Amino acid sequence: MMEQVFINLAVADVNKSMDFYTQLGFKNNPQFSDDEGKCMVWSDHIFVMILSPNKFQTFTGKPLADTKKQIAGLFALSVASVERVNEIVENGLRAGGIEPMPMKDYGFMQQRNIEDFDGHTWEIFYMDRSKLPIE
Repeated sequence: MMEQVFINLAVADVNKSMDFYTQLGFKNNPQFSDDEGKCMVWSDHIFVMILSPNKFQTFTGKPLADTKKQIAGLFALSVASVERVNEIVENGLRAGGIEPMPMKDYGFMQQRNIEDFDGHTWEIFYMDRSKLPIE
């Protein structure tokens, strides 16, 4: 059995969000998409389900968080280079996302954040394991 991660996000406008995530580098899987939700594929193991609030609500009994005002989670994606970090975030900014804070450089890791239209925050980072501090 292949282990996979599915992240489910409530979004106000499913099609607008699909366009945004496509600009970040996700691919749509139409087999698991409809008018109320889109399956966006990052890799063979990582999927983001962007769902209308009504469809999202069918999976939980809890009220939805206002992710524009409060943080509900941070989602981190590792990429192969600092250039790829910058490319993804710049594409997200051009697509209408916002970068809530400047790039963080920890020496061994560089990280930038991008928020989608609904305030869901993604940390895009590159880690050079050869520069990890040794204890």
